[in-house]
Amino acid sequence: MDPPLALTIAGSDSGAGAGVQADLKTFAALGIFGTSVITAVTAQNTTAVLGVQHVDPAFVDLQLEAVLGDLPVRATKTGMLASAATVAGVARWASAGRLPNLVVDPVLLASTGRPLLDGQAVRAYLELLLPHALVVTPNLGEASLLTGIAVDDVTTMERAARILADTGVGVVVVKGGHLPGPAVDVVLQHGRLSTMEEQRVETVNDHGTGCTLSAATAAALARGAEPLEAVAAAKRFVTESLQGSASWHLGAGHGPLDHFGWTAGVAG
Repeated sequence: MDPPLALTIAGSDSGAGAGVQADLKTFAALGIFGTSVITAVTAQNTTAVLGVQHVDPAFVDLQLEAVLGDLPVRATKTGMLASAATVAGVARWASAGRLPNLVVDPVLLASTGRPLLDGQAVRAYLELLLPHALVVTPNLGEASLLTGIAVDDVTTMERAARILADTGVGVVVVKGGHLPGPAVDVVLQHGRLSTMEEQRVETVNDHGTGCTLSAATAAALARGAEPLEAVAAAKRFVTESLQGSASWHLGAGHGPLDHFGWTAGVAG
């Protein structure tokens, strides 16, 4: 029997903690054959991003044509899309129904809080891409940029979720990982608000948590899970991956997650 396939459309992380590398590791860990379209190439490690080179949107389009013209992708996730033109290009494939079970991780901010995309790109997300997405997974800063309100507690997370739902996206997940206390996310589907909560894992090895959550959601969707079931399974996977890497010392900064249970394997 052929394995289920998923597609990541995102940037490359040379340190392999986030981006396409984290997505493909997540897919593999969850039994999904991963395919990829690269939107940008970064020079980065656990401490800093030294440089970024954007891939021409026409070549992003060519990669999509290559993958989707040959391989039966069951779910898609987007990460760093790098430019308004690339967002618009990906949205054209989504509007044509070519990006099934689309999970949008709107990578709009650097870890320092610096915007990675301009206002034109934010509008492209809202007007062109999100109306064709099944799930969107902004963090607090991204939710603030997308909605124009300050999102800094559960109440404003709920407000932001309702605003984003008006774009037509199926399920909104506003991630509260940067808030103190337990890791609480707000979820909105069909007008119904709920929360997902996991015990916070105290670790500096948290590089790529957003990428991993969206990729794990896409992986579950590729296996036929319902959206809320997929998001809940993804959150559990992220928590377990954080727990696994909590004692790691890979690099001098924010290290990667343990996607494959390596720590448990070594301990065993």
